[in-house]
Amino acid sequence: MRLRVLLEPRYGATYQQILAMARAAEEAGFDAFFRSDHYLGIDVRDASYAPTDSWTTLAGLAVQTQRIRIGTLVTASTFRHPGPLAVAVATVQAMSGGRTELGIGAAWYEREHECFGIPFPPIGERFDRLEEQLAILTGLWDTPPGKSFSFHGKHYQIENCVNFPALEPGGGDPGRGRPRLIIGGAGPRRSPGLAARFADEYNCGLPDGAAGRLANFRRICAESGRDPAAVRLSTALPVCCGPTTGEARRRAAALGEAGARLLSMGVIGTPAEVVARAEELARAGADTLYFHIYDGADTDHIRLLGAEVLPRVT
Repeated sequence: MRLRVLLEPRYGATYQQILAMARAAEEAGFDAFFRSDHYLGIDVRDASYAPTDSWTTLAGLAVQTQRIRIGTLVTASTFRHPGPLAVAVATVQAMSGGRTELGIGAAWYEREHECFGIPFPPIGERFDRLEEQLAILTGLWDTPPGKSFSFHGKHYQIENCVNFPALEPGGGDPGRGRPRLIIGGAGPRRSPGLAARFADEYNCGLPDGAAGRLANFRRICAESGRDPAAVRLSTALPVCCGPTTGEARRRAAALGEAGARLLSMGVIGTPAEVVARAEELARAGADTLYFHIYDGADTDHIRLLGAEVLPRVT
């Protein structure tokens, strides 16, 4: 099982804090460091939350880390038009030497859109737009040099694009170098259906019910003719770990009520307890696990997980 770090800081995090966490994850031996793509925190009443832009910070990480893979889990498809997003992600891919992954989903956080003036269509339209975006992203990344790409959808149109972003070798597909594509969503139909068509990885969300959602995805793959073995299967596990149960609980208490709500779906405990939960999710069918972390300044937490959990799971 691949173990990765997913940072969703409770109070927001500066770029320097994000960089410190990414470097700690890299030094600890984790496969990847991901960040959420949100402009509000897990508590909508928290006026102190300071947002940072995901793809701006990932561009910085691309040149200030060496080995670790980087990406979003997940970018809201409502935030950016697909053409500029394809260029932005491909730029980070080139800057990182081929270590970039785009996680994308249909978006869910309505208050966030209201706060920042981002349109928030009904759920059906959001998925329709996501489907068109995925076709455009892969089309712009995969069209060979010398060819043009056009797309005529209900929501997006591209006419004879011949200016494609340069892609660094070593990305999602051997020889093509495009970023790996992750589609995330816990619904039973549209997210797994789009993942079966487009994704290198399907992320089924938080761990409760993960076994059923992953089995459903494998069924959809089989029905659509996609080999399920060709797609990585992942879930995110909220984690607050300590060398003792008391230390883990003190770490969790610092996250407040909103953090406790999310951690109720994960694990607060010792390294042995985190290992046991990871093994349970592996038996449920996940081959990739994101440790969902909420304290953006606690690099010691990352080091503990790397030293005491990582060697016992991988």
